[in-house]
Amino acid sequence: MKLGMVGLPNVGKSTLFNALTNAGAESANYPFCTIEKNVGIVSVPDVRLDKLAEMYSPEKFTPATLEFVDIAGLVKGASKGEGLGNKFLADIREVDAIVHVVRCFEDVNIIHVDGSIDPKRDIETIDLELILSDLEMVERRIDRTKKLIKGDKKYQAELEMLEALKEHLESGKSARSFPFDEDGLEAIKTTPLLSQKPVIYAANLSEEDFTGDINNSVHYKTVCEIAKAEGSVVLPICAQIEAEISDMSDEDKAMFLSDLGLEESGLNRIIQVGYDLLGLMSFLTAGPQEVRAWTIRKGTKAPQAAGKIHTDFEKGFIRAEVVNFDDLVNCGNMAAAKEKGLVRSEGKEYVMQDGDVVLFRFNV
Repeated sequence: MKLGMVGLPNVGKSTLFNALTNAGAESANYPFCTIEKNVGIVSVPDVRLDKLAEMYSPEKFTPATLEFVDIAGLVKGASKGEGLGNKFLADIREVDAIVHVVRCFEDVNIIHVDGSIDPKRDIETIDLELILSDLEMVERRIDRTKKLIKGDKKYQAELEMLEALKEHLESGKSARSFPFDEDGLEAIKTTPLLSQKPVIYAANLSEEDFTGDINNSVHYKTVCEIAKAEGSVVLPICAQIEAEISDMSDEDKAMFLSDLGLEESGLNRIIQVGYDLLGLMSFLTAGPQEVRAWTIRKGTKAPQAAGKIHTDFEKGFIRAEVVNFDDLVNCGNMAAAKEKGLVRSEGKEYVMQDGDVVLFRFNV
């Protein structure tokens, strides 16, 4: 999973990125501090994997990973090349989902590129640049489709969809809110749209608002209203707190969060929201050589899951020996689980389940 962190200059984006990844991206109180994108890779916490490591004492322990990309800030006119606009837009194309950091705190010591705190304006600024970029792509696609229709009328429905999409974008609405049908989604696959990417709005609150009643924050409620209207997700977060706990030991971090009345760090919550938003889950492989988590999309069948490990596994797939994680833990080992009939032999049509512990049988 690759998440791109975007936001206007000085909203706390790079501070949050550093706190979540410990990647050491430069963070300062001036616009365009981030010029080149910064990349940080973090392990996905999974207590199931920790338990399997206790059981097998493997030579290698490999959790699933999440890649954060801290993308350069932008200003109005980015779609036309203002600021670092074109580079910003190119970097967004590479990510699976967008974490849009929105400033919801007041601080006279931290300048805002537009001179005041207004989440609605900030969100619209970035959305508009994505929409304008998409509009340009859709217009080019319409021109190509019109030429194709001259030789084949089957493209008529596609043209009508594209023209409706163009009108939708011209009204200032993102592609996320366009009512695509299945044929439309299939047709648009070859024209990846920036404003169609799933969004997590990271509402960056002050420590006081975050640890108190966040609903008292007018700025936070504004972000929630916008997200609800377009079917996106809001994650309240405090970059300042995340920065404070980033260098702490797990024990100190847990104690600090508990004192603030918090159960989990921002990183864990972003991972959970990201997995849900993108429809992801993990299956597990376990043995003395390695205990490992593998990220797949929900609905993935066994052969394709095997292909995540190695393409030969998918090509030569015979069957998957599957046991439920809880059953394996309760039995103590795979042999005991087999004796109790809890290890199933599944074929090519088996749909993988979150937390399956699997041994793939294959022949190449």
